[in-house]
Amino acid sequence: MTIRVLLADDQALLRSAFRILVDSEPDMEVVGEAPDGARAVELARAERPDVVLMDIRMPGTDGLAATRAITADPGLSGVRIVMLTTFEVDEYVVQSLRAGASGFLGKGAEPEELLGAIRVAHAGEALLSPAATKGLIASFLAQGSRDAGADATGEDARTARSERLAALTAREREVLVLVAGGLSNDEIARRLDVSPLTVKTHVNRTMAKLGARDRAQLVVTAYESGLVRPRVE
Repeated sequence: MTIRVLLADDQALLRSAFRILVDSEPDMEVVGEAPDGARAVELARAERPDVVLMDIRMPGTDGLAATRAITADPGLSGVRIVMLTTFEVDEYVVQSLRAGASGFLGKGAEPEELLGAIRVAHAGEALLSPAATKGLIASFLAQGSRDAGADATGEDARTARSERLAALTAREREVLVLVAGGLSNDEIARRLDVSPLTVKTHVNRTMAKLGARDRAQLVVTAYESGLVRPRVE
């Protein structure tokens, strides 16, 4: 199966470089290029790509707003978004994950990392670039939770997430904690002494119950609901 990729970046030179790289792979093809978020949303609806490489900072409609628009569209539920950022320590990183992105990658990543990111996102896995440690993600999420706690809306949102967790079985909660810890299905299977297929079933059921698009959203929910607490380094 060919992975259909949409490129969204305001720098034409970068888009050209990404196109050459992606089109050089036998299992990938670029189906469109967008110079801003608004055009990215239009092309996503027209082309139905499998993966969007989305720059966070773009003029007009930025990548964050475009990601929200795409993930909110029921007709685009199969589209996965990888956010591209110049700075790995970026205040928009977790906002991107909350908006529905499958993960993010620094623009300074090696070509193999970028291609790997596309394949990982297409497979429905959570993508956090090597330089983005779990501690960094946890720190942003903890800050976001404190900010949200300042108003009733934030408290209501956390309560709703906690209530959804109540629908999970004990095993599903256990698997969710391990997913939030960054473990793969194979690693979880070894930890729990079950088959990878069994883990995949638990993960899929957990995503269905929590209304998560992919594993990245499970990570966000695990932290924001309080099931997993950020570690203090």
